[in-house]
Amino acid sequence: MRLDELDRRIVASLLENGRASFAQIGAEVGLSAPAVKRRVDRLRADRVITGFAAVVDPAALGWTTEAFIEIYCTGATSPEEIYSSIRKHPEVVAAYTVSGDASALVHVRARDIQHLEQVLERLRREDNITATKTAIVLSRLIGRPTDAPSPAATVTA
Repeated sequence: MRLDELDRRIVASLLENGRASFAQIGAEVGLSAPAVKRRVDRLRADRVITGFAAVVDPAALGWTTEAFIEIYCTGATSPEEIYSSIRKHPEVVAAYTVSGDASALVHVRARDIQHLEQVLERLRREDNITATKTAIVLSRLIGRPTDAPSPAATVTA
């Protein structure tokens, strides 16, 4: 589906504030609330907008340690096999296949360093994982909602 400029501005507005009313968005983009609703309904039907979610501060839940772990697997391990190995670990909040030497990059959140160490030990016990390399996050410079481009990139795309 091809998005026009108004669709892009509506999506950018929702990325900025997913709880904004259709009237608020309409005032921002120059449309009536019913027109915004029709466009949002179409964007949802076309799977441009795939859902709405609460964005929660992990620290408020006690998950104050964050790390990115490069996973190295045996031979030609498929993405499905990697997924099967890491999906059962609740601390894994995202995972990606990547170019380069690593088989995958895993984003982990834990309560503290000791918890992170336990997660690493569990991951390393998986049959197809031969090694890991961990980078602990010291501070988050940008924290946009998951799977969302910046509103500015959405508007100008």
